Amino acid sequence: MKIPRIAWAAYGFAAIVIVLDQITKYWMLLGFQLREVGRVHVLPPILNFSYVENTGVSFGLFGGGEARWVLSIFSLIVAAGLAWWALKAERRTLIAAIGLVIGGAVGNAIDRIQYGYVVDFIDFSGTGVFPWVFNIADSAITIGVVLLIIDSVMSERKAAVGAAPEKA
Repeated sequence: MKIPRIAWAAYGFAAIVIVLDQITKYWMLLGFQLREVGRVHVLPPILNFSYVENTGVSFGLFGGGEARWVLSIFSLIVAAGLAWWALKAERRTLIAAIGLVIGGAVGNAIDRIQYGYVVDFIDFSGTGVFPWVFNIADSAITIGVVLLIIDSVMSERKAAVGAAPEKA
């Protein structure tokens, strides 16, 4: 089976996200020793690096660690499904979205398999607006989902314009 060039772009986005996610987590754990320190003030009070072991899913939902393997397997199944979808996709926005979500899902699955939890460290809670601590993988998933929504809306508009009856 020949993989279309545009699908390789999705896989490239995914690879970049996975590498950046894992490098930043490694840097936080070993460079900053964030696990031991707990918090590093970057731009107080707006941005801090805070060590959080997220045993759940987004924003700590379903925490507790019992779902480690279920969440890991689910993430990898979602990534595989998206990788298959990339083979069929033709729009650039869709390809970028798919790649970002694949990368985020795999990046967090690596953590769950390796540590039993996801390492979160980006902390904007000092703003009083966004109380959650997250990571690069979470950011990629969020941006990817937003791009999926944008792509869906844009493709529906194009379809509606193309299906509009011609004026006489």
